[in-house]
Amino acid sequence: MDARTEVRAQAKYVRSAPRKARLVVDHIRGKSVEEARAILTHTPRAAAADVLKLLNSAAANAENNHELDPDDLVISKVYVDEGPTLKRYQPRAQGRAFRIRKRSSHLTIVLGPRVARGGKA
Repeated sequence: MDARTEVRAQAKYVRSAPRKARLVVDHIRGKSVEEARAILTHTPRAAAADVLKLLNSAAANAENNHELDPDDLVISKVYVDEGPTLKRYQPRAQGRAFRIRKRSSHLTIVLGPRVARGGKA
């Protein structure tokens, strides 16, 4: 496997606030695929299920499209971008209406080869 091999997966328009999803992805950045799966399985946040689904998709892409072993890959990049916001209104007292912003996210995971620790290349 050459050092430039990268496998990526994206999930767009995920109904989770970017701020909350970033709390989850910060835990798995730089980890191996198996370690990240274990972390996400035991993370009690709703966004963890979406990130786990995306991680499994990226691992399947590596195996089926690029003929790579997912166990030899690490999460080289993972980030959350802001998606469109749905604006809704909540009726309040005395004829007022408060705006509710239902935020969405775009999740991206990039898997790369495991880099050997040691001296500079």
